Amino acid sequence: MIVWRFVDGRRGHENQTRGLVQALAARCPTEVHDLDAPSSRQAVAWWMIGRFPPGEGLPSPDLILGAGHATHLPMLAARRVRGGRAVVLMKPSLPVRWFDLVVAPRHDALTGPNVIRTLGALNPVRPGEKQAGTGLLLVGGPSRHVEWHSEAVLDQVREIVRATPGTQWRLVTSRRTPPGFAAVARALFPDGRLEVVEPHAVDADWLPAALAAAPVAWVTADSVSMLYESLSAGAATGLVEVPARGRSRLQQGVADLMREGRVISFSAWRAGVPLQPGPPLAEADRVAGEVLRRYPEACA
Repeated sequence: MIVWRFVDGRRGHENQTRGLVQALAARCPTEVHDLDAPSSRQAVAWWMIGRFPPGEGLPSPDLILGAGHATHLPMLAARRVRGGRAVVLMKPSLPVRWFDLVVAPRHDALTGPNVIRTLGALNPVRPGEKQAGTGLLLVGGPSRHVEWHSEAVLDQVREIVRATPGTQWRLVTSRRTPPGFAAVARALFPDGRLEVVEPHAVDADWLPAALAAAPVAWVTADSVSMLYESLSAGAATGLVEVPARGRSRLQQGVADLMREGRVISFSAWRAGVPLQPGPPLAEADRVAGEVLRRYPEACA
């Protein structure tokens, strides 16, 4: 199976297509070619003249994958010139019917015969052998969806670590985490019970591996993608509370997870609700199976 994967340089988008590629490759011998997404203007020009220079010299695709608005027009231009099925992994900025398949989180509320609804965005995280006595604290930062207060987040971190004296914790910040947060977090527990890991210190494979081994993970409410990654790893997942700003689709998705018991809020845990793992999400595997069911010729 020949896959053209369009990438836009954003790790979150590339993690989505990476997760699906890995799941497809587990089912079918797969050859993947990554193409940088050209500008939309360039893609339209190539569509009009019936040429797609980035793909010249490559075998024609069975599947064309992309996530991120910058990939949409290039995907369609590539399909017009070289064929294949265009599978977009998000709610597209273009009409849904223009794509062969749209894979989108259920909170986007898309419907149609070419739509697959998922629990969150796809990701490459898989469960691994859990390391007893360890845990992760995954911290995001300010966004347009939440009212971020570092002090309130740190208070919850402090209480979680104090309540679990037998656990060695690693707190992982993100590129959105405010400057100075990591230094304050390091000073909370001079005895070393809390290690702080910053994104510049690790590569893209570090967090999936850490999640695979973590029996428990707490995630700040703004970090929706990391929340689904924790669930995909099969970790018992808690929600560090950050007040929502309005009622976004993303926050509705988080509320659904809590209502279904997949995630426990800090307040509920504090009130005595146990933090327990559930069956790991396997959405990338499910979608890969559905893609090959719909397009068996791709793996012929």
